Amino acid sequence: MGNFQRVARAASEEMNPSSVADAHWLRNAFRRGVLWLLFLGPFFFLTYGQANQHAARMDAASGVGSLVFGWEQSIPLWPWTIIPYWSIDLLYGFAFLCCRDKAATNRLAFRLLSAQLICVTCFFLWPLRFTFERPAMEGVSGALFDMLTSFDLPFNQAPSLHIALLVIVWRQFATFATLRAVRGVIHAWALLIGLSVLTTWQHHFIDVPTGLAVGLLCLWLWPEQGRTPLKKSEVRRPALALRYFLGAALFFVSAIALGGVGLFLCWPALSLALVAFNYAWAGAAGFQKQGGQHSLAAKWLFAPYTLAAWINSRLWTRRYPAPTLVSKGIWLGRLPTAREFAAWAKQRNGKVALFDLTAELPAPDLPAGAAFDGMPCLDLVPVSASSRSGSNLLEAMRRLTALKYGDCEIWVACALGVSRSASVVVAWLCSASKETGSVQDAVEQVRLARPHVVIGQNSIMCIEEFCRRLFRNDNQIAG
Repeated sequence: MGNFQRVARAASEEMNPSSVADAHWLRNAFRRGVLWLLFLGPFFFLTYGQANQHAARMDAASGVGSLVFGWEQSIPLWPWTIIPYWSIDLLYGFAFLCCRDKAATNRLAFRLLSAQLICVTCFFLWPLRFTFERPAMEGVSGALFDMLTSFDLPFNQAPSLHIALLVIVWRQFATFATLRAVRGVIHAWALLIGLSVLTTWQHHFIDVPTGLAVGLLCLWLWPEQGRTPLKKSEVRRPALALRYFLGAALFFVSAIALGGVGLFLCWPALSLALVAFNYAWAGAAGFQKQGGQHSLAAKWLFAPYTLAAWINSRLWTRRYPAPTLVSKGIWLGRLPTAREFAAWAKQRNGKVALFDLTAELPAPDLPAGAAFDGMPCLDLVPVSASSRSGSNLLEAMRRLTALKYGDCEIWVACALGVSRSASVVVAWLCSASKETGSVQDAVEQVRLARPHVVIGQNSIMCIEEFCRRLFRNDNQIAG
């Protein structure tokens, strides 16, 4: 009987191999998740508790400040919201079951650990106190409040660790869920948890946006696609990084000086600080642009900078919004809007494609049938001849060649259509001519078609290096 059961089980697994894979995945996720929780749980209680005690000692010695807006007095106390408030603890653990492999489990753990490290560090450096006196409560809600106050003191405020962890856990569940109805429930419950930090009188308002920023920062540090911005890029520009850092410092000082609503200037300050970090360390990968769109974290963290960059591109190119034909099938212009590209595509009456070289701006939605490819590059930085990062002229030629094999009319774009995209088009003309001395001729051809292009000496040197590499091995692009 035992042999028969083993044979039947083997036959069942043979017929349904996905169930075996799912069971294997679940076991591995559970084991690795448990190991991480065995570390993260004690680490949280140890560090969070120490920060609380540190603030309590400071409060007893000299007092701890608070940051609260006058209108917060009208925020109601809803005792029942302690239930969604507490639910984050349960979701924290179950989030590890939404990890399909080792990398996903480690990524979630690193996000959670980063949130705890950042928030607890802020609690130690800038302790704040919650100022409202919560009345005594009874029933289930009262018991849950009593459990909370048994280990939590009215400190550890901004940034809200509760909100930071919520962003990470919400993202994990929302990415894992496939049914729209399930995602709707996840979004609604996450919103309720976020609201509960105010309606349980656990946090002041300023703790919420700062907690959101920390949560998004952790998503950005450990992205789902691409490499982490903590990895050093080959393409770095410290001088440009310093300019953006000074801009960030100006916004931050203004936010502190103005206070009140002016504190929201911390958002552009953070955005510019991260742009500075990209130029100093992470490179174009720091913008986390995949398939023409930024990651959720990058979209929100860089939003002020992205808006400013878009407005700047429209102002500089308002007199020449349309692309210019430079060579057969190759057009040069600024990054178009969806409407502009659709109008251009309609005029072409054939296959069209957009080749996007911007890292800081999202690509537009393209009409059906249009092809897209891109190679994110930093603004104001020459596109290199070759590098391990992949953002270089050789890689651009491979991608453009692949589009041309489809017999496409290609709109090559960057923010203004005058530098990054112009350099790539020059390199394309050189590769088509197969002549090592054709760089200057190609530059003149591009300038004749689009007189306002800016191709500096450093860019020309990169193109010349590209030509030497290309003509040394004619098969390099096709490969």
